[in-house]
Amino acid sequence: MNNKDIEILKILQKNSKATNPTIGKAVGLTPSAVFERIRKLEAQGVIQSYHTRLNPRALGFGVLAFVFLKVSIGESEVDIDQALGRIDEILEVYHTSGEDCYTMKVWAVDTDDLGRLLLEKVHPIKGILSTKSTIVLKSVKESTHLPLNRDNFKNTS
Repeated sequence: MNNKDIEILKILQKNSKATNPTIGKAVGLTPSAVFERIRKLEAQGVIQSYHTRLNPRALGFGVLAFVFLKVSIGESEVDIDQALGRIDEILEVYHTSGEDCYTMKVWAVDTDDLGRLLLEKVHPIKGILSTKSTIVLKSVKESTHLPLNRDNFKNTS
């Protein structure tokens, strides 16, 4: 990966719908060269997918929560992972170290909706001992952009 590839990735992180001619102008390449570089980055797994980011509040979701789970020792991690992964309301799940075993990111319509999710879908999963929820009052920063300008980023010309 070289500087041109990094610049292309920066542009795509800001706007995944940027056209090859637009990207080409910004990085000094032809549209066909941009196309080939993007295909190569996709094939290498650097670019995983393209998304449309929705505004949860505009769609009626008023509560963002992080839910911390404790699970019993000896339960199948794979079974818990799969069960949590099948719940649409859970946007992100991380198996973590420390006091809690899992951390989940959840958008809910309201606190009653969050309660239903936990009681009806999360607590019934075999091995879940307890949940602890933290309601987000205000989002200070949310980003999916990786810091591609880090000094330690491996870069070849």
